[in-house]
Amino acid sequence: MARKKKRTRTCQAATASRLPFSCIVKPVGARCNLRCEHCFYLDKTQYYQDSSPLLMPDDLLEKFVRDYLAAQPAGLDEINFIWQGGEPTLAGLDFFRRAVALEKKHAPSGLRILNSFQTNGTLLDDGWGHFLKKHDFLVGLSVDGPQPLHDRFRVDAQGGGSFAGAMRGLEVLRRHQVEYNILTCVQSDNADHGVEVYEFLKTLGTNFFQFIPIIEIEEGLPPDASREQGAEMADGYRLSERTVSGEQFGQFMVEIFDRWLDGDVGRYFVQFFDVCLGLLLGYPAGVCVHSRRCGRGVVVEHDGDVYACDHYVFPEYRLGNLSSDRLRDMVDGRRQTAFGVGKETGLPQYCLDCEFRNLCNGGCPAHRTVAREGEKFGVNHLCAGYRRFYGHAMPVLRAMGRALQQRRPAADWKLFF
Repeated sequence: MARKKKRTRTCQAATASRLPFSCIVKPVGARCNLRCEHCFYLDKTQYYQDSSPLLMPDDLLEKFVRDYLAAQPAGLDEINFIWQGGEPTLAGLDFFRRAVALEKKHAPSGLRILNSFQTNGTLLDDGWGHFLKKHDFLVGLSVDGPQPLHDRFRVDAQGGGSFAGAMRGLEVLRRHQVEYNILTCVQSDNADHGVEVYEFLKTLGTNFFQFIPIIEIEEGLPPDASREQGAEMADGYRLSERTVSGEQFGQFMVEIFDRWLDGDVGRYFVQFFDVCLGLLLGYPAGVCVHSRRCGRGVVVEHDGDVYACDHYVFPEYRLGNLSSDRLRDMVDGRRQTAFGVGKETGLPQYCLDCEFRNLCNGGCPAHRTVAREGEKFGVNHLCAGYRRFYGHAMPVLRAMGRALQQRRPAADWKLFF
């Protein structure tokens, strides 16, 4: 989620990790009031059937806050707490009041604390709006497009659509002037309506959009596949009907990109475009999907279990528990380091030879499902879409890069085309 930067003086952490890292915290685990058909996290409750209720206890919350702050390397001027689910509003306002108080209690002097909060919006009310504004939370609101496209897979426990509830939550955020972005899942249904989705999102009162492709692998890639040398392809796999094809995703992004060029550059910001442009200019990817290596973004479950990644919450990828293990030791340990390196060492030759390798870096290893003859490792499910987009957009993005290097706005790209 994008946020306007505010500079503060740096601080020194008491104990430090080698490199900065982030934690996606699941205070209620996978518990959610909706039953979105494309959600990959709902079934994680199977690992915690004996845990009742699914809510992070106060002592564990304090230990996490303290350890997370202490483990960051020296020299940082801000740290972001990322709260997700499931649906994090189910933790209740009192939980987050305690979290904010603990952040203030344990934060070193001069360190700016940020909080990001991903929600379906349906449970937001004025109490939440007041709290989120008061404590400067950045909210990611999940909206998949106009009502028919949003309601196709984002349903409640009775199978009804959630669009009306999300729009009520949006009005809460607007009324209380809470900073928010829109996160849109790109699935098999809305992927054929790129411009319609984009134009609708522009009416929702924010300038920042994230598009997350839905890839649901139902069979074929076991969760215990070795990541130390990359995940090897299994013979055969099956994708859900909700999965967006690589070609669909590429065309979706091309259509939005072309519409964005028509007067929206510098006015609206699409994370995927920003990442591509930043990589062309030599900046880090900023998101793990397109970075050379991963492993610096772990998941903290409600009971203190720590996992390697949001897409690898399986017993085989459990790194330890906050009650018995130090967070920085889990993040910097051999297993997690090997996990992160595996993103690079698990690339097939097809990717190593690709002209766009440094832009996609093979994408998320969890989605490397396409087997190629003679290759040990799989190619990303989205490869065709990435190549479609990069081949289409690179001339313009390079022109934007040249404009920025000349201290001109990216919107002046035509002068450098």
